[in-house]
Amino acid sequence: MTRPARARLRPTRRTVAAGGLLLPLGLLSACADPVAVPGTAAGDAAGAAASEDDGGTTPTIDTSGTQELIRAEVDEEIAALVPAEIAESGVLRVGINGASPPPLSFLADDNQTYIGSEIDIARLVADKLGLEFELRLTTWENWPLKLEGGEFDVVHANVGINAERLEKFDFASYRAAYMAFLVQKGAEGWLENANTLSGKIIAVGAATNQEKILVDWNAELEAAGRAPAELKNYSTEADTLLALGSGRVDGYLAPFPTQSFTASRRDDMEVQGRIDAGWPDQTLVAATLPAGTGLAEPYAAALNAVMADGTYAQVLERWQLSDEALPESRVHTKENP
Repeated sequence: MTRPARARLRPTRRTVAAGGLLLPLGLLSACADPVAVPGTAAGDAAGAAASEDDGGTTPTIDTSGTQELIRAEVDEEIAALVPAEIAESGVLRVGINGASPPPLSFLADDNQTYIGSEIDIARLVADKLGLEFELRLTTWENWPLKLEGGEFDVVHANVGINAERLEKFDFASYRAAYMAFLVQKGAEGWLENANTLSGKIIAVGAATNQEKILVDWNAELEAAGRAPAELKNYSTEADTLLALGSGRVDGYLAPFPTQSFTASRRDDMEVQGRIDAGWPDQTLVAATLPAGTGLAEPYAAALNAVMADGTYAQVLERWQLSDEALPESRVHTKENP
């Protein structure tokens, strides 16, 4: 397909209010292929996980940096809906969580190239919109500020839709959202709800939907006169898995895709429970955009187009996420959650 020539970003394009919001230039890469970035601890952990023997029980996920990319054809009608400022730049700036564990967005075996389901889906949308795909790194803690500050057009970081985020952002949904516990294989008991967590030590990411679920479950336990779970936050995935493997925590609550990926590559851990990430309600994983930019509508349309042409299904199959596929995408806003 014909790709638009790369355009230099105009200074007027949602100008960043403070220079401190920008990542160092060495971490900003723009390319239609996976992006080469210096190695991180998350990438090292991903490479180590990928090298584990899965015993033949699970099809192997390709975690190389040379894997063939899944691409889509531009849809001119949908591309015509892109806001003028973005269309004129010719670039879709996509923020990803550079420290996310596999299979979402992580360093490949070469410890240089970022790959994963979040990146693949965002690239398909860029293709449909006729825009060059530009990958920019952030962290879970910083993506809201950076998105509000105009550093990205959209964030793909396994973000679940909730009422608090709808106050500031628009969303285009693309995957079901489930959480699960990772535990030591053969651990006593079964973790799946508030009652099973009493007195346990549970690792969880800070400022996440899963942390909110655990806080709510602890409130239920305390109201019933039972001991709450002790919650632990670790700075990296590697630190969390080390704590779990050494028995310093009883379980680790995180997105189901990452837990399944880890368990399939280790012989000392297994997955327990399956909880909707929006508990006690339901939620979805969605592309996250600044509210009111006008990009959410063409973005959802592009997602529906790749769902229809089969490339969306190819991505989910590649990363063993087919059971989280959605039949369609839609726009979620504060007015229409």
